[in-house]
Amino acid sequence: LFPFLFSSRFQLTSSYLDDVSADSSAEFPDRVSMMEVRLQAQEDEITLLKSSLADALRRIRIHDQLLPLLKQQLIAGGWFSPAYWHKELAWTSLVEEPIQPTTIRGLQREDFQDGSCSFLSNSVSSHSFPPCCCLCIPGQSIKMFIRGRPITMYVPSNIQNYEDLKMEPPSERLDLDWVYGYRGRDCRANLYFLPTGEAVYFIACVIVLYHINNRTQRHYRKHTDCVRCLTLHPDKVRVASGQTAGVDKDGKPLQPCVHIWDSTTLVTLQQIGLGAFQRGVGSVAFSFDSGAFLCVIDDSNEHMLSVWDCTKGTKHAEIKSTNEAVFAVEFNPSDSTNIITCGKSHVYFWTLNGGQFTKKQGIFGKYKKPKFIQCFVFSLTGDVLTGDSEGNILTWGKSIMRQTRAHEGSVFTLWTLHGGGLLSGGGKDRKIIRWSADLAPERECEIPEKYGAVRTIADVDEEELLVGTTRNAILRGTFSDGFVAIVQGHVDEMWGLATHPSQNIFFTCGHDRQVCLWNTEEHKLDWYFCDIWQEYGLCADFCPSGSVVSVGLSTGRWMVLDLLTREVVSESTDGNEQLSVMRYSPDGSFLAVGSHDNFIYIYNVTESGRRYIRFGKCNGHSSFITHLDWSKDGKYIMSNSGDYEILYWDIAAGCKLLRNRYESKDREWASYTCVLGFHVMGVWLEGSDGTDINALCRSHDERMVAVADDFCKVHLFQYPCPKPKAPSHKYEGHGSHVTNVCFTHSDSHLLSMGGKDTCILQWKVFGAGDSRERLASASVSSTSTSSPEPVTS
Repeated sequence: LFPFLFSSRFQLTSSYLDDVSADSSAEFPDRVSMMEVRLQAQEDEITLLKSSLADALRRIRIHDQLLPLLKQQLIAGGWFSPAYWHKELAWTSLVEEPIQPTTIRGLQREDFQDGSCSFLSNSVSSHSFPPCCCLCIPGQSIKMFIRGRPITMYVPSNIQNYEDLKMEPPSERLDLDWVYGYRGRDCRANLYFLPTGEAVYFIACVIVLYHINNRTQRHYRKHTDCVRCLTLHPDKVRVASGQTAGVDKDGKPLQPCVHIWDSTTLVTLQQIGLGAFQRGVGSVAFSFDSGAFLCVIDDSNEHMLSVWDCTKGTKHAEIKSTNEAVFAVEFNPSDSTNIITCGKSHVYFWTLNGGQFTKKQGIFGKYKKPKFIQCFVFSLTGDVLTGDSEGNILTWGKSIMRQTRAHEGSVFTLWTLHGGGLLSGGGKDRKIIRWSADLAPERECEIPEKYGAVRTIADVDEEELLVGTTRNAILRGTFSDGFVAIVQGHVDEMWGLATHPSQNIFFTCGHDRQVCLWNTEEHKLDWYFCDIWQEYGLCADFCPSGSVVSVGLSTGRWMVLDLLTREVVSESTDGNEQLSVMRYSPDGSFLAVGSHDNFIYIYNVTESGRRYIRFGKCNGHSSFITHLDWSKDGKYIMSNSGDYEILYWDIAAGCKLLRNRYESKDREWASYTCVLGFHVMGVWLEGSDGTDINALCRSHDERMVAVADDFCKVHLFQYPCPKPKAPSHKYEGHGSHVTNVCFTHSDSHLLSMGGKDTCILQWKVFGAGDSRERLASASVSSTSTSSPEPVTS
């Protein structure tokens, strides 16, 4: 194995060096990404080989230990009598009175049922042993294969005929109720204020229309992948939004496009450029002469600049823009044949005549050429004002006429006021400055550091402003009164999600080192901690008492936070690898901590979740722990691992591994979040590789199970769901792998969490009897969506 790995790594390195010398720097990310995929595939194969080897060694050890005992039982039972093997008795005896593996201590029933019992025939040299299938109990177990590995599932006693089970989608449905978060960390000019009193912005695949006074949301949900840019039509009603390209579950590319839609009715008016753009749409802009034309910059290597007829949806002109990054595009308000683009080290002035572009490059002359031109606007006199990475505002006429020092660090945004004034937003200094028409500073303020830098500005009126920040917050306020956050969100990948056992609140944590407590009724962030630890949070769970929440971190450390005082009331460390799951027993007397070091650590819990004493450790998994659940009586645990094992543990007996998994087939579980098990076998698609499902959660009424997959979808299945190819309702909205799902305590809502899209979606659960009410409320409620009913797969 080692020579093979060394040879593979040498080939990869050699190929990479050749590519570096042969190809342009623009292709490096694609090649590095391809190398990462190949390396990940090799690591997956090694993991699978390790788990298979560990499983084989474990079976050999069990067989060696039990072989003498098995021989004695076979001889004592008269198995070697010739009469027993009489032609008329052999099959009936084996079927009606099969050997019970449960009578042989420590031997698992699947050791007989998966073909591994051939060692019996080798131990009996003088007689032929019947085929292995004769030792199986028909209808008692089912095999599931993931990446070629067989996983045995045992049918519960209350299911008499597995083949006759009918799988149907649940009668319940989901409607998008609220969207938490805003994408400001890597997008520009994506916040506008509408005459309806709504702020329009986007995150993931959803464009949110948030009424800042009524605190209600509407959602435009026609995009199939992450929205990257947004612009408002001169009529202040129509909106154009562009998305990135993506891939479907089969790896096929999804084509990017631009949607033009009505912000009042949420109806799509035009779909522009389907199949014409590469990778995605980076910037869009309407012409100012009634918005008849739309200018688009795509995310290809050449950043193609194209102009489209909005009425016909046809391309009017196209040209390669530049190989450097492009940040903004805009039509000249007084002449729609003139277009300006800016980006890395450039400002280009384009003239469109007869379907052909001509380009002039801005010359910086005596002024230092900045590394980035971040933004630009037009003054009332027709001059162009650009903000750059040096903190300057440059005034352009036929050439640079003036340089104004504005901010320390980059100027991220410029906004023209109705009276001719100007607003600028800074990066490093986090300042918002108001300038007169002749660029004399009038007022300034600084936003709090916890919200990040100013990303974009939109004015509500001449005094009140909306500010989007680089830490994914939207602020509302004035120069005199300051600013408060009306929208907040995570800024990096999220994994930890937990809902309160009795209140309408939930808890999240992620790679941004933020831990947040949210209110599902008021749709707001109650409190959060940011950067208080060096580690980041990956998992969480509420104590059944509801007074504390435990958080598992990336280094093996975990903490317990008091919800009222927000203080750390307990702290411990288990191993030196990341923690993947925290789970309290139903009565709150135990806490199970699943780690990437392959162990499950068990703690005694007292004083309503404020005191923890190590009780034991579950040792038996051959890979990292991914999910676990407690039985309803709080005595047993079911756990899954990274190599697709399902193991059961007797906690009351000292964290003992239950080798006879057959005995756990009728056990009732307080929660069901394990992705592998008989009751959720049907949620897996044919051909799944084991990582396609990140999380699942059974509702408290045990009627449905929600699934978070790797293809940006949330699925809703009936529970139990034990048959392959089970139908489901699927819901879109996330723009990245969905990392977690969780029902609220009353099952009234479902929370889903995106990974890289930093988005939390709150779905309202409707039962079959609520369909009329749902349709009626959707027609008048401010939280209704324009999306069709979910597709039943």
